[in-house]
Amino acid sequence: MTHAFICPQCQKPIRKVQRYCEYCGADLAIDAPLRELLSSESDQVMGQVGLEPEILTPRLGETLVQQGKITTQQLDQALIYQQEQATLGRQVRLGRALRELGVLDEVAVDEAVTVQILQLQEALKQANQELEQHVQMRTEELRQALERIRELYQIKSNFIANVSHELRTPLTMLKGYLEMMREGAFGEVNRDQEEALEALLKSENRLEKLIDDLILFTYAERGELSLTLIPCQMNEVITQKVQEAQLQARAKGITLQVEISENLPFVFCDIEKMGWVIGELLTNALKFTPSNGVVQIQAEDNQGLVHVSVKDTGIGIANKRLEEIFMPFHQLDSSTTRHYGGTGLGLALLQRIVEAHGSQVKVTSEVGNGSCFEFSLPAISTAIEEQT
Repeated sequence: MTHAFICPQCQKPIRKVQRYCEYCGADLAIDAPLRELLSSESDQVMGQVGLEPEILTPRLGETLVQQGKITTQQLDQALIYQQEQATLGRQVRLGRALRELGVLDEVAVDEAVTVQILQLQEALKQANQELEQHVQMRTEELRQALERIRELYQIKSNFIANVSHELRTPLTMLKGYLEMMREGAFGEVNRDQEEALEALLKSENRLEKLIDDLILFTYAERGELSLTLIPCQMNEVITQKVQEAQLQARAKGITLQVEISENLPFVFCDIEKMGWVIGELLTNALKFTPSNGVVQIQAEDNQGLVHVSVKDTGIGIANKRLEEIFMPFHQLDSSTTRHYGGTGLGLALLQRIVEAHGSQVKVTSEVGNGSCFEFSLPAISTAIEEQT
């Protein structure tokens, strides 16, 4: 067995992994550093003052006075003697100075030094114990705080889910009656009434989408986000969502460009949820892009991966704040007068859906020059090869 070093107390070989010497019980966390200090100091003073335990005892003179071994005048005399010897090029420690002056003998000095070293050891042990107790206490406090945060987060998720489900029922009934009124089920509708009903249905659709997003998000947070993975082509999903986004793009005077490579391979994905991701990326890009701007969506086959990206020429995001955009219920501009609406939930949910598909959302952005959101899904042929 190979030993790491020698016990500083009993001089017997000990293993490095031990905290206490198996022979004499010395606390190696305290004694070993003291021994190392003693060795490093001795290298510097050997040949001048010799190896003396006094190097480990600060303020020895005060200790000797307090113990009544010397008087204040004798201490001053020894200090003057030290200075005189230093001018002669000889370094003399206080204990040796007292011995050379005949104030104390070697036994008395060694006794005082030993007492002080033992007191220092005890103080270090006590400090170490108090530190360990403090660390344990703080660790327990942090554990309890983390557990409480988890409980509160679960309560919040349950509350959101319950409220969302309760809102969906009356909202469905409201939507049904509005559609019936628009179709004339309760009598003829004039142009002004028709416009009012269209505005109400538009607001209802927005509220319905928000409720669905909240429910979906709570499922994702609980780890209950289920995916129905089937083979599909991303160009079909993208084309459908581009058609829905064209109306918003034209209304804002934004050019919506679509670049989809021919013969894209199939991928495994949940068509409904992946469609939601594409729609959210387009909606987000259009929201933060001013009039006369450009939003571009691309899909291409990139070495066995179907790569999807959405770029815009919008306001952009500072690099130091990119991680914040995926925080749920968080807005970079949280003031009450912010120009852009939203709950701050879309990108957080988007990230979770993409991650559930085994991918990651990558974001690059520059303030004033727009942003690019992208992710990749493995082609089915590649995915099958990896599984086999």
